[in-house]
Amino acid sequence: MKLVFLPWVLLLLLATAPGPGPGPTAGAQESCSLRCGDWNGTCSCHPTCLGLHSCCPDFHEFCLEISPSSGSMMGGKDFVVQHFQWLGPKVDVICRFKDSIEVLGHVDSQGRVHCVSPLLYETGRIPFTISMDSGRSFVRAGTWLAAHPYKVSQSEKGQLVNETRWQYYGTPGTTTGNLSLTWNSSVLPTQSVAIELWGYQETGKPYSGNWTAQWSYLYPLVTDAPNSGFFSFTPKPALAVHQRWRVGALRIISSKHYRGEKDVLAIWTSDHALAWHLGDDFRNNSVSWARAQCLAWEELEDGLPDFLNELPDCPCTLAQAQADSGRFFTDYGCDIEQGSSCTYHPGAVHCVRSVQASPNYASGQQCCYRKDGTQLLTADSFGGSTPDRGHDWGAPPYRTPPRVPTLSHWLYDVMSFYYCCLWAPECSRYLRRRPSSDCRTYQPSRLASVFGDPHFLTFDGTNFTFSGRGEYVLLEGEAYRKDLRIQGRTEPVTTTGGTQARGTGLTAVAVQEGNSDVVEVRLTAGSGGLEVLLNSEVLSFAEVDWMDLKGLFLSVAAKDKVSVMLSSGAGLEVSVQGPFLSVAILLPEKFQNHTRGLLGTLNDNPADDFTLRSGKVLPLNSSAQKLYQFGTEWAVHNTSSLFTYDSWFLVSNFLNQSKHNLTFQPLFPDEIVLSPGQAEEAARLCGDDHFCRFDMAATGSLTVANVTRRAHQMHRDRVQSLQPEVSCGWLAAPSNGHKEGFKYLMGSTIRFHCESGYSLAGADTSTCQADGTWSAPTPQCQLGRSYTVLLSIIFGGLAAVVLVTVLCVLLRRRKGM
Repeated sequence: MKLVFLPWVLLLLLATAPGPGPGPTAGAQESCSLRCGDWNGTCSCHPTCLGLHSCCPDFHEFCLEISPSSGSMMGGKDFVVQHFQWLGPKVDVICRFKDSIEVLGHVDSQGRVHCVSPLLYETGRIPFTISMDSGRSFVRAGTWLAAHPYKVSQSEKGQLVNETRWQYYGTPGTTTGNLSLTWNSSVLPTQSVAIELWGYQETGKPYSGNWTAQWSYLYPLVTDAPNSGFFSFTPKPALAVHQRWRVGALRIISSKHYRGEKDVLAIWTSDHALAWHLGDDFRNNSVSWARAQCLAWEELEDGLPDFLNELPDCPCTLAQAQADSGRFFTDYGCDIEQGSSCTYHPGAVHCVRSVQASPNYASGQQCCYRKDGTQLLTADSFGGSTPDRGHDWGAPPYRTPPRVPTLSHWLYDVMSFYYCCLWAPECSRYLRRRPSSDCRTYQPSRLASVFGDPHFLTFDGTNFTFSGRGEYVLLEGEAYRKDLRIQGRTEPVTTTGGTQARGTGLTAVAVQEGNSDVVEVRLTAGSGGLEVLLNSEVLSFAEVDWMDLKGLFLSVAAKDKVSVMLSSGAGLEVSVQGPFLSVAILLPEKFQNHTRGLLGTLNDNPADDFTLRSGKVLPLNSSAQKLYQFGTEWAVHNTSSLFTYDSWFLVSNFLNQSKHNLTFQPLFPDEIVLSPGQAEEAARLCGDDHFCRFDMAATGSLTVANVTRRAHQMHRDRVQSLQPEVSCGWLAAPSNGHKEGFKYLMGSTIRFHCESGYSLAGADTSTCQADGTWSAPTPQCQLGRSYTVLLSIIFGGLAAVVLVTVLCVLLRRRKGM
């Protein structure tokens, strides 16, 4: 039986909504001039006005929608203001970003207003305003999304053909020949192009007020080349004055611009190591040159603050790392879903990075895993994971070192890796200062889920069903003086025959932490797809699938799944599961004893999960009717709602009504009646899954029941992945010997062996015990052959073992005398 949603639009109300009137005077109360986001007054300039048909007539003229709406933080992308034409006299257009960065815009032949995004040192939503009167007033406002350079479409960037060759040019085996560059020539409407090298530096005293970041124009590779989409050249050493830049990128612009002209239409390549422009001292002996740079980095690094102590510990297993998605996210340089092309981490199949930069030094953690799911550590392998002094994604307030996305990371972590590990055999120096984190102090996040009709599985493992209709507090929590609020909206469904089911499900989830942006994820009417709103504004993910926002990161890797990662380490995953949403919420240990709501109190005590707002606790064996009353107690208050009401249906049914619908009659488990045929089908499909059986009865749909069964199993699998592991930490091999085994979790055994000419003093194995300690320390390999080796030469292997055993017994007896 196919299910469809109740309509979200009341056609009668929309039909009688007032239409736009005559155009107002700019600056008047009925105008959106300088009022974007305001819903007071005779008309609205708030994003919800579009769905409510209550916008001021000039809403689009002053509250700008642009296309494209995003691009690389490197700048140089042209965007056009939508729904607005300038048909007046020719004017000077000025686009101002963040109230300080001004770029010259223009009006094209069709009256459309254009701006070019500027070179920025940050990612995220960048506010901008536009002046149409040569800078005298800036009354039109919009938002530009600046993306991490690695998270924009490849078609927007220039491509270094065989990028590894560019970054090794001048080292042995790569000292001659051409380098080539390609780009999408249609992006630049010009016949000829200039290709320039720009360099990046951070100068001043580290971690002081005069530490500054700077992109600098260096020199052109060519000033008048055909815009063919291809360029090849033979690199020559740069002038000495330019060789101090070691990280940079190429910029392709129209030849009509003067050299180094800022903030013009451009295509940038990825930032990379500038081996190809270094001098003859590098080309003549790159190993010696790189060793000197490595030693200089080592001296500098040893004088900087220790950032390692404030980094989060790595998850113990790949399963934990993938499940703990609020705190760790896939490292695009080593992704098992993309074939595990782990260039910098040979031996790994997958790496993750800490989502949030560390609080004081804006550093980042990286964790890599072997095929068997265990950690790959630098103490065992050149390919182990390495922490970062500069988090690859940067950190607010971004523009100051070492917080500049990707670029600070290149300077302090990647270039040093080139110096010490790739261009010179000094990797031990690098790895001593970038050691892998083991997992001895790692505490997995805790998981709670809501899915189906709807069913709640709390952080402490309690489960219940609450089929209320309304808006409810899923979770309120506090960590480090930041309030976390997660709310859910539930609605019933109807069958194609028009019968309303007595079950409900999630149709919207909203979240805010502290003063972060508010994110709402909801089902779209009719299509069953997802719609994401940011501060009441509907977002488009047609251009990017990742957004750096205020207090959170937002990822939409698939059309039916949205991930929200909050600054506290909490995370949400909202996905489409049949006719409803499901939500998985992950909380780190810091939320222990600091949560309440429908998902209970996180304290390892299921007995208090049914705590009312008043503090009264219902017993775990409460009836379904009592638990229904528990659910109704957690209805959202109007003053604290995070939801957006941008249709008359939502206004009428949720904004202007009680947050819990008193007239809706739910189905309780003790009312379930299945026909013999349904009972047989439910038994076959659901087995002992009571959630599956309930949804079969509530909706009459095997499809819905099956979706619930799968969602329940996914929850259980993830809970299993997040079980704590006992780690004994890394165990060294003996000097003049080696070890077998690189697993350091409970039950793992390491075996030790000595090199030829050395004998083992100590236990030849050590096992990780339940208390987190090794059963024996690393033994020593002492100079001289062992008795076993000598006797095996004389008597043969088996006889030697027997003789050594007998001798050991005799010696122990002699000592006991």
